[in-house]
Amino acid sequence: MRLITKTKLIEFWTRHTDSKEQLQAWAAEVKHADWKTPSDVKARYGTADILPGDRVVFNIKGNKYRLIVKIQYKIQIVFIRFIGTHKEYDKIDAEKI
Repeated sequence: MRLITKTKLIEFWTRHTDSKEQLQAWAAEVKHADWKTPSDVKARYGTADILPGDRVVFNIKGNKYRLIVKIQYKIQIVFIRFIGTHKEYDKIDAEKI
């Protein structure tokens, strides 16, 4: 899968250094993933929430942080839509971001 844009992750882990290791591991895994459906994502990340509009919410650092992506399965691209604290996540509409 191709990740668009990792820069958002880097900016985030620069401010929240405790997330760096887990976000780096997640990004590396995405690069080698071959997800065809939301079920493929759920099979690997059981705690991920599958949302309408091809969005997926990942829990980072024991759910301290939330990562929302939009996945275009046919063209194998993962778009980062949001990365933030759980408190920041509570203020957005994850299905529309």
